[in-house]
Amino acid sequence: MDGGVEHVLHPHGPSDRTDVAAFLDRARRVDDSGVLRAQQRADGRVGLWIRTGFDILATRSVFGTVTPSDVIADVGAMTASLPGGGPVSLGFALPGAWQGALPPADGFIHLDDVPARDLVALSRSGADVARNESGALGMASSLLDQTVLEVSAHDADGAAVGEVAKVTMRAVFSLTAMGFVRDADGHEISETSPLERIAADEPVRVRVSSSWVRVDARFGSVYQRRSVLNLGVV
Repeated sequence: MDGGVEHVLHPHGPSDRTDVAAFLDRARRVDDSGVLRAQQRADGRVGLWIRTGFDILATRSVFGTVTPSDVIADVGAMTASLPGGGPVSLGFALPGAWQGALPPADGFIHLDDVPARDLVALSRSGADVARNESGALGMASSLLDQTVLEVSAHDADGAAVGEVAKVTMRAVFSLTAMGFVRDADGHEISETSPLERIAADEPVRVRVSSSWVRVDARFGSVYQRRSVLNLGVV
């Protein structure tokens, strides 16, 4: 390990280890960098962060501890270490592999909740368009940057007030690709899963800060820059 410092994650229990495994599995599908950021939180949880291939940050948390308290980890090393049952190795330190700060833990305003079914339906519609219109270089930026959902708070009469969050297809794709929306029994949603398997009242919460749009599902969150999508800019 770098400088004699042990780089490890200690999941609190078996369910936390399972959650780490699920996050790593999805991370390998949507981010080919092989890099993950793990950060100790004050509430006894460890935040796991990746940059998705859609230029969106994705995160979920597990109970446990991580040493050091903020470390850039190797997804491959973590995956290989998980079956052992002990501390999860984070591999060699990769400090230069992550540029820029993470979003703040607080300072977000809750605007409204959106049915999870609607987000999955938007993702599927976008995927259909992508299959028909994408070229040799992949999905068109015009599709990814398209605002597909505008969310605002409402007053007692139902009129929109205050901040407006413009959620792009990048964020919707990231949320579903990471498996953060599940069906009513907690199972993953595939491309062919009936939308009716998702509980009608299952919410996806939309929050905003001065710099970020935050979309929270039951099993994780994604963060989108409000103005620019270059996550290296803080």
